[in-house]
Amino acid sequence: MADDFHKPTQYSNDKFDEYIGGEDPAQIMRVASETAHALVDRGRANNDPVVLERLVAYTDQHGIDALAELWARSSPRSLPGALWRIYLIRVLIRQDPANISLLFQRGTEVLQTIDTVVAGAPLPTDPDGMTALADEILRGLFTGDFGIALDRAAAFCRITAAGATSIADDAEATNPERATELTTRADRLALTADEFTQCARLHRSGNLE
Repeated sequence: MADDFHKPTQYSNDKFDEYIGGEDPAQIMRVASETAHALVDRGRANNDPVVLERLVAYTDQHGIDALAELWARSSPRSLPGALWRIYLIRVLIRQDPANISLLFQRGTEVLQTIDTVVAGAPLPTDPDGMTALADEILRGLFTGDFGIALDRAAAFCRITAAGATSIADDAEATNPERATELTTRADRLALTADEFTQCARLHRSGNLE
């Protein structure tokens, strides 16, 4: 998923050294886990809607790079890994809501599963609806059932991946480069959906660290 963005997640070793004081992978993972738990705990313990919206819109003010330094190297099957990917999904949607809306709408038409219900997006989709969905999913991490929020994120990714695959098939004959781009995005989204699903299972078993 991170490759879909304009290189906000690539950091040299010396930058990590400066940030956490060393290259020890265990220390990097420990800092990532501690900050992720602190953020979620703060959101779930605070009923102030202003604080909640600041957490949801954190990357609007600080950029995705700030979170990348904390969480981008984390396992995708961990709390910081899950948070990192959900914030990335939100940025992806906000950067191009019209195109994501198109992919999602097509996905709902070709994917005959319960994912459309789980994701909870209004149909037919539109850019505003996609932007609202991204915020709702992220907000659910702090106010609702954490596992359900992860399920919704997984459903969104599966639907959008199906839409990207379908449109790629349509474009194959006339625009092979576009088809390849969409197929690559679909593969990444499908992988991310699986990672969210695994995180939801780990959360429900009490093992999402």
